[in-house]
Amino acid sequence: MNNSLIKINSFLDRMIPVTTPLAVALGLFFPHIFIHIRPFVIFLFGIMTFSGALRLTARELGETAKSPAPILFFFLTAHILMPLAALSSSSIVFDNIDVITGFVLLFAGPTAVSGFIWVSIFKGDKALGLTFILLDTLLAPIVVPATISILMGAKVTMDMSGIAISLIFMVVLPTVIAVALNETSRGKIPACFCPWLDPFAKLCLFTVIAANSSAVSPFVRFSDPLFWQVAGLCVLLTTCGFLISKIFGKIGKCSDQKSTSLIIAGGLRNNSAVMTIAVAFFPEAAVLPTLLSLIIQQTVAAIMGKLIIRKD
Repeated sequence: MNNSLIKINSFLDRMIPVTTPLAVALGLFFPHIFIHIRPFVIFLFGIMTFSGALRLTARELGETAKSPAPILFFFLTAHILMPLAALSSSSIVFDNIDVITGFVLLFAGPTAVSGFIWVSIFKGDKALGLTFILLDTLLAPIVVPATISILMGAKVTMDMSGIAISLIFMVVLPTVIAVALNETSRGKIPACFCPWLDPFAKLCLFTVIAANSSAVSPFVRFSDPLFWQVAGLCVLLTTCGFLISKIFGKIGKCSDQKSTSLIIAGGLRNNSAVMTIAVAFFPEAAVLPTLLSLIIQQTVAAIMGKLIIRKD
């Protein structure tokens, strides 16, 4: 049974570039169905985070702390350079403060838990990849509101405490509980439950994306040039995240494995979490960058991985 579940989960992993935009499409075109799931989004997201973090161990933090350069380069790229790039480029292209805020929010978000899948595919340093995810997830309730506050200032009104509390329940608490269970059971709980939990978490991801998309369906206009301008800038900025991380890997003389993990973590964002925050706390226009990022991010990751990592 476990082998069958592992095969199903592996198939669902490979289908992420397809299932993610499909979930967005279903939410946009059938909002009357998926809007009813919105009250359960935080709970479903917690399950996803718990599943992704259940294999993490605190020991891995200690191992990677011996070589902190990749971690410093990651935070420099993900939480300084990319938010600044998002602010400057979106301010040039758009005369809409909500859209600009949406881009800053998107690139202020934590790295994607799904990044571990890509690290595995491209044979990166798994311990370092998990460390990026764990540290960035735990710091998200502080980093995300602080980044938006610093870069946007008085231009936008935010419920800072509400954003922080949502991130705590969606990502921090499930991560802490999962790591604690893994440590105390010495890996027995993940070995027992992950084969069942991982495929279910993929279904949760699909459901969360569709539910969040349904909330903004009335405001999405495919004939509006704004839609395609936002999509184009999403592709450009996402690509830049991968390229900048590649450059820092070269500057830091990181090994191929560490560089691969840095590239993946620096290029991906947990846009499902960011979209949940955007839908709950920001105007509809601020959701658009994250919505379109959901559609393009995994495809860009696959292309950039082949172009700048080039693993068989």
